[in-house]
Amino acid sequence: MTVYYEDIEVGSEIPALVKYPTTMRLVKYAGASGDYYQIHYDKDIAMANGLPGVIVHGWLTLSFLGQMVTDWMGEKGTLEKLNGSYRGMNLVHEEIFCYGKVTKKYAENNKNCARVEIWAENPKGEKTVTGTAVVTLPAREQVN
Repeated sequence: MTVYYEDIEVGSEIPALVKYPTTMRLVKYAGASGDYYQIHYDKDIAMANGLPGVIVHGWLTLSFLGQMVTDWMGEKGTLEKLNGSYRGMNLVHEEIFCYGKVTKKYAENNKNCARVEIWAENPKGEKTVTGTAVVTLPAREQVN
């Protein structure tokens, strides 16, 4: 599905994404990212460090937010910027709820841009990662 610039409105929400990270996913992410800190896969070490259990890498949670944005914008959109701040923890084997809302529409350098506020929440409803994404979207008259 293609999202067109003309069809989005400031304040509109983008489709949410729910992820359920497993220990295996965290181990694979550790291998891909080089972040082997044991709190991301060893429950005993995580708890010895005062954590309630194995915690999800912050960057992995931000990548889920990026997936939500790219799923929404479709193949004809372009993700120009993605950033986030880590505000809390997501635990392994708990759902991560990803949300986004369009906060600005504007033209820049002959591109149709949208700024999207993004955030992830744990099952308690606490925001664990917050950030923004900037995308460019096609205009209806540009598409053949």
